[in-house]
Amino acid sequence: MDAIEASGLNIAYERVGHGPPLILVHGAADDSRSWRPQLDALADEFTVVAWDEPGAGRSSDLPEGFELADYAHCLAALIETLELGPAHIAGLSWGGTVVLELYRRHPELIATLIMIDTYAGWKGSLPAEEVRARVAGARQMLAAPPGHFDPTLPGLFASDPPAQFVPMLAAIAGDVRPATLGHQLTLMAEADHRDLLPRIAVPTLLVWGELDVRSPLSVAHQFDEAIPDTELVVIEGAGHVSNLDQPEQVNQAVRQFCRLHSRRTNESG
Repeated sequence: MDAIEASGLNIAYERVGHGPPLILVHGAADDSRSWRPQLDALADEFTVVAWDEPGAGRSSDLPEGFELADYAHCLAALIETLELGPAHIAGLSWGGTVVLELYRRHPELIATLIMIDTYAGWKGSLPAEEVRARVAGARQMLAAPPGHFDPTLPGLFASDPPAQFVPMLAAIAGDVRPATLGHQLTLMAEADHRDLLPRIAVPTLLVWGELDVRSPLSVAHQFDEAIPDTELVVIEGAGHVSNLDQPEQVNQAVRQFCRLHSRRTNESG
């Protein structure tokens, strides 16, 4: 992996392939390894970059007082340093909320948005009682004694995780930093991007697991109704982490969307 420095932090990333840039932004309790099927499959046509967000993977710990806007600024610094903007930007779950904050702060870096099983923040997408239940569950998880901390959130997969990804998922879980996860979930509970959605002026792909119970299809339909230019692709047999549950279907949707809009950009240019 390579790294850049942004706001005094070391930001690690993996970069593969050549072609139009595609930036992958992982969810909470994850890092760039969770995008392995996309890095492997899409590098034949795109320059694919998956970061380890601050506080995850090989990147620096979170500074005190780190806010959602700071995540967006660090992501912007990565794109600018690598000279890849405007790029196709994909975010899964919490990563999609970070990507929306990037659009709010740095829209010039974004050619298209790819929202995968995500939220306009928990506050912006879920009923208040569901947000309270998730916050309570997160506090209980984070209060576990040493040696018993399990960062696996419920409902991530439609059934059992695909066997080929179980060792990878265990390795990622073993590297999760409780302080990072607790801070992320607090930010997620407070985030509300509903005001931003109608102002998104780039083509937006919505990729949603048919069986997602964490961000159900009703959230996808909220995005679809609010954002002016959207395409919704429902991934059959997939849960919340659809990029691992059904990677071939997700890769096909992302490839077709990015190929189409990269071609249109070239033609208009």
